[in-house]
Amino acid sequence: MTLFAASLLAPDLGLIVWIGLTFLILLVLLRKFAWGPITSALSEREDKIRESMEQAEKALAEAKQLQADNDKARREAEAQAQSILREAREEAERMRGEEVNKTRDQIQHLQEAAQTEIEREKQSALDSLRQEVADLAVSAAEKILRENLDADRQKKIVKDFLSDLPKN
Repeated sequence: MTLFAASLLAPDLGLIVWIGLTFLILLVLLRKFAWGPITSALSEREDKIRESMEQAEKALAEAKQLQADNDKARREAEAQAQSILREAREEAERMRGEEVNKTRDQIQHLQEAAQTEIEREKQSALDSLRQEVADLAVSAAEKILRENLDADRQKKIVKDFLSDLPKN
């Protein structure tokens, strides 16, 4: 029995190869099942933010259309009285300037918030992925080191690990 225990502690080229192979398989699986979903989630989030920005630009275009409509109404008022026209022009210009500035400020705020949210989500996803990759690597290494590593047992461990992987 002590000879068997001593052989487990001695460096073995076969053991090193199997550990390396298992680690490479783990990396391939993580790349396929972890990186893909995370990057697609980031892309979807980025698309949602882009759509929000497009909606903000549409709102600006509608505000400009409203401004054009206001200009038309102002021109109709010009025919009624010159004195009312002078006051209406000053008021319309002031309101238009405020609305344009307000809309620009809102768009800039939305863009900054969207960019901040993208960066935060991206960092969060990367941190989560790093943690999960580390946990999976440690778990796989721990399982391999605990088991007797003959060829049949190695195949069973790898199959068991792969079947447990989607659950994690």
